[in-house]
Amino acid sequence: MSDVIPHRSGWAAVLRRWPTALAVGTAAARLAGGSSDGEITALAEVAMLLPLVYLVVAGIRRRGASWPTLGALVVLYVGLRTLDVVPTPAVLAGVSLAVLVRGAVSGDLRSSGAFRLQALGVLGFGALALAALVAEPDLGRYLVAAGWLLHGVWDFVHLRRNAVVSRSYAEWCGVFDVLIAAQLVFLA
Repeated sequence: MSDVIPHRSGWAAVLRRWPTALAVGTAAARLAGGSSDGEITALAEVAMLLPLVYLVVAGIRRRGASWPTLGALVVLYVGLRTLDVVPTPAVLAGVSLAVLVRGAVSGDLRSSGAFRLQALGVLGFGALALAALVAEPDLGRYLVAAGWLLHGVWDFVHLRRNAVVSRSYAEWCGVFDVLIAAQLVFLA
């Protein structure tokens, strides 16, 4: 009988931490794919996309939109990478700029501290990602890793504060980001 109770509580713990389990699984799947310079480019581009989720969600003030916003941006990203017509970083920067302009026009930059903070995040993480894209490959790898690690910290701060995005999204993103940074540094 005592064997059954820990087993059930173990599953309950996994179910409560489903975002962490999803992040570990996603990071493990990425690891199975190997590593290349093209992958570093893709990870730098995605490092521009993740803070954009926060900015959009802060702009629309709907934490429940975290996962759908991520889904829409991933579809945009995959489409851009597949078509290879326009440089993906330029499009992501353009989308970020459009959201920032919308925030300025609507008054969010003046009135919403959350939106202003996310705007700074988009600019800072975007600058780091763009620097990684133009840097020498080894330095670029470490700049990308730094961006992912710092974004993981960003996620955990938002999780702790229960702010801007849904808690499940902040947990998933924080764990995923830290694991990607570790892979870039230690498994390169």
